[in-house]
Amino acid sequence: MEPVTQTTRVVQITVTDGYDLKGFKGDTPVTFIRAEFNQVVLGDSSKVTVSPEGTTKYNFTSSFEYNQDGGITLDDIAHKPAFLTVTEVLPKEKKQKEEKTLILGQAVVDLLPLLEGESSFEISVPLHPVQGSPLETLRPGVKQSSLDVKVSVGEPLLTSAQVLGGNLLKVTLEAAYSLPESFVPAGTQQNYMVGMQVPSVGEKDYTILFKNGNLKVGGEREPVPRPKKWPIANILAPGANNIPDEFIVGGPYEEEEGELNHPEDREFRNQAECVKKRIVWDLESRCYLDPSAAVSFQKRIADCRLWPVEITRVPLIVVPKGKAAKAEKAEDETLLSFHGVAYVNMVPLLYPGVKRIRGAFHVYPYIDSAVFEKTKCLFSLFRDTGHHNMIHNNKGGINSPLSKPVAKNLKEDKTVKEKDIDGKPRLTDMQAPSLRSQSSDTPLEGETPVTHNPEGQQYLEAGTYIVLEIELDKALVPKRMPEELAERVKEMIPPRPPLTRRRGGAQKAVNDYHLQIKNISKAILDEYHRMFGKEVAKLEHEIDTETLEEQKCQLNYELNCSGKYFAFKEQLKHAVVKIVREKYLRTASFESQEELQTFISELYVFLVDQMHVALNQAMPDDIQGPVPVIQSTSGQLRLFAYEAEVNENYGMAAVYYEERLVREPHNLEHWLDYGAFCLLIEDNVKAQECFRKALSLNESHINSLLLCGILAVLLENYEQAEIFFEDATCLEPTNVIAWTLLDEFVEESSKLQSESREPITMKQSLDPVIGPNTSSMVLKDTTLNKKEASKCQDSPAFLHPPPSSVPQTHTTVFMETIRFLMKVNAVQYVHRVLAHELLCPQGGPSCEYYLVLAQTHLLKKDFAKTEECLQQAAQMDYLNPNVWALKGHLYFLSGNHVEAKACYERTVSFVVDATEMHFIFLRLGLIYLEEKEYEKAKKTYMQACKRSPSCLTWLGVGIACYRLEELTEAEDALSEANALNNYNAEVWAYLALVCLKNGRQLEAEQAYKYTLKLKLKDEVLLAEIHTVQEMVGFGNPSF
Repeated sequence: MEPVTQTTRVVQITVTDGYDLKGFKGDTPVTFIRAEFNQVVLGDSSKVTVSPEGTTKYNFTSSFEYNQDGGITLDDIAHKPAFLTVTEVLPKEKKQKEEKTLILGQAVVDLLPLLEGESSFEISVPLHPVQGSPLETLRPGVKQSSLDVKVSVGEPLLTSAQVLGGNLLKVTLEAAYSLPESFVPAGTQQNYMVGMQVPSVGEKDYTILFKNGNLKVGGEREPVPRPKKWPIANILAPGANNIPDEFIVGGPYEEEEGELNHPEDREFRNQAECVKKRIVWDLESRCYLDPSAAVSFQKRIADCRLWPVEITRVPLIVVPKGKAAKAEKAEDETLLSFHGVAYVNMVPLLYPGVKRIRGAFHVYPYIDSAVFEKTKCLFSLFRDTGHHNMIHNNKGGINSPLSKPVAKNLKEDKTVKEKDIDGKPRLTDMQAPSLRSQSSDTPLEGETPVTHNPEGQQYLEAGTYIVLEIELDKALVPKRMPEELAERVKEMIPPRPPLTRRRGGAQKAVNDYHLQIKNISKAILDEYHRMFGKEVAKLEHEIDTETLEEQKCQLNYELNCSGKYFAFKEQLKHAVVKIVREKYLRTASFESQEELQTFISELYVFLVDQMHVALNQAMPDDIQGPVPVIQSTSGQLRLFAYEAEVNENYGMAAVYYEERLVREPHNLEHWLDYGAFCLLIEDNVKAQECFRKALSLNESHINSLLLCGILAVLLENYEQAEIFFEDATCLEPTNVIAWTLLDEFVEESSKLQSESREPITMKQSLDPVIGPNTSSMVLKDTTLNKKEASKCQDSPAFLHPPPSSVPQTHTTVFMETIRFLMKVNAVQYVHRVLAHELLCPQGGPSCEYYLVLAQTHLLKKDFAKTEECLQQAAQMDYLNPNVWALKGHLYFLSGNHVEAKACYERTVSFVVDATEMHFIFLRLGLIYLEEKEYEKAKKTYMQACKRSPSCLTWLGVGIACYRLEELTEAEDALSEANALNNYNAEVWAYLALVCLKNGRQLEAEQAYKYTLKLKLKDEVLLAEIHTVQEMVGFGNPSF
């Protein structure tokens, strides 16, 4: 025996025991096992007698060699099982020379675990009886015959890198429905075939063929679940055709990814799948993709999103013995008939976490120009393979368990002979025509492009479609694992000092009024007692009316003269104001004098009534403690300002930026942020003030110098711009952004000079060794001509520092500059640098280039140009999360929330974050709330709270919890939102709803008051509050 090389692995298949076996004659039959793999007999076991209980021990081991350099491949192991055939040896009769044998059954061993990294596995496989076998007539309750099998290999077939990076592709062809009327079971038998190519590594392609479809006349729906079958012919036992634990389960049409998944298609599909003729295959074919092939597979999907799946039929011609040569001469190219194609959209497999697509796909006539236009493929799997084989092979035909067909268009070359009916040619056989067709814009040599296909047109007229499933063992694009979020909202809220309970609301205002009335009445009584106490004591109860009127007049005179009346009035004013605000909800000026007088009259009546009520009530003490102040950090204020920017609430954004400046006026970054905001709203003068203030805080700050130079250019102060840019290059000679901006300025100045024909004097700093302490003010003045400042490659000394000090990066200096400009909102300057990026030899159109361009168009609300740029970006890098994030923003701002939702969901599914995840979560959560998917909304907003909490994120959590009737968590979230920003009317509105539902009248009235004071714009929400108020009977003190 030859020694096993390192590239060779011996796979051993050991059958240990058999159970519940039964023979044709007697209860103790003599049996043996034959092992087969890849149409090769691996060996026979010794003859063993079965016990009366039906058990036996075989202990039979067979093996085959897997060789990386040829022979049996990983692809063979993936889609071909090992067959174990149990045969009974009958006793010899008289005058019988040889023993007779009868096959009892056949077992199938799926070797797929070997491609999952395992080196051995044990399994009990059922023994499927052949027709007429005694194993068929099983009584109820009797176990099915089975074999215990162990499969092992000395070393794993796959390395750890192959296990992690490789993949397994499964393609299941179920059936073709709604066939043309010319498809009839009678007449010449036809071989119905479907084929597709699967891109692999380099120039190689896998070819998958499904043959021998079963034409049915219809009448009932195909049952589900039903087993998937091996794409292998000549399996002896009918049950062995089924792949273990693999079933076609179907599903709702709306959940499919195909073309006929809309509600209006339901009736057509029901009729087609129940009544009309169909071709049924139910075959599953597998392909192993090594790491490089998996990458190529993913790239091909991104490049060619629609893949052609061809369908055709070929007549089965029975060839008599000895007539093969004669029949082969009678071949005719017209035997390939009804050539159609379905276009399968493979893009869903690039969605993070998606491993399976299944759907129905229309069949169209195969026309070369149409196929090339949709799929960029000129290679026909059936027609061009026939040409290729006709040239290189002498034998032809397709193997069949029934007969041997002969067709000129489908030659049985080495590929078909080696793979038989399983229909998976070797890689090298398909390589030449596949590569040449797919990489060329011209047909194959000697081909005549198909421009008319009348037979294929019948597919279109009949509405024919195929149902196909494509499944991967691992998703091509990994999905982000679910984040562990706190079960309760309160656990995510940072600890804060407890707030002192302040009693407020309409009732509290009335109570305060009562208290002031009591205090004032007590003070008046004290004054009365001081003036008339002795007189009253003498007269006791004998004071007449005249005396009382006289005392009253004297008391009024004393109160007015002493100023106490005015003091009492001022003491009562605050309580009256509170009643006006809390009880009558009046906080704004009256529109007319008449309205004012009406209100005063109503108020006076109310106050007099309450005064009479108050004189008989007690006076409780109510001392309120100081209110703890909750201050947001500088980082939080920056986030709040950015949120307001994105939501185009520029007034609120300015408030946050200014608050940062008030707190830390000497913080340079705060001034730069405020200046960038001013650039966004195109307030260039104010932006210049901010940048110059930042420069005054640190004269050596490069970004401040550059921004001052940019603003000087925008304001057409070119001399100042020159000073700022040159000073920046002197301070940091290795700063590529400074040199790029200076080069852009010089080039623009040269253009202005050529247009005006007036010399522009500039100061030049071309010496790359100038130290950072050298000031540009002392440099010699010189004049730069246009040639010296024209292009980046023409002035390396001007634009770049010495090569030794420049870090080598994959991006150009222009793209680095663009990133800086976009960060500071200098959009007006970006297009100038984008033009250089487009013309620079090291640059050119890239995904990032189109993303920046799309951002600039989106800021201008030019949605059409934004979409064009994003389409270009997606073609260059389909898996870039920033592309999908910006697409989501585009659809969101244009009002297409359905598409925005799909883009945002794809973005958050990527393992790599997009640049601005905060706003993706905010907008995705808002869409979920609109579509009443409150659980998803809650989860999304909580992810945002975990990353960067703000008023809006906690508001989203609060709304979702309120809609889910989780009132405690809703109140916690809304309270946190209120702590971060107590000027948000929507927060107060939902707090009012929560308090109303919880039966807390005082808090409900208080929250409702602030909802109105802050002018809630959501009329629907306000109407909902009024409805709940009417339902609970409180919450609105005005009724």
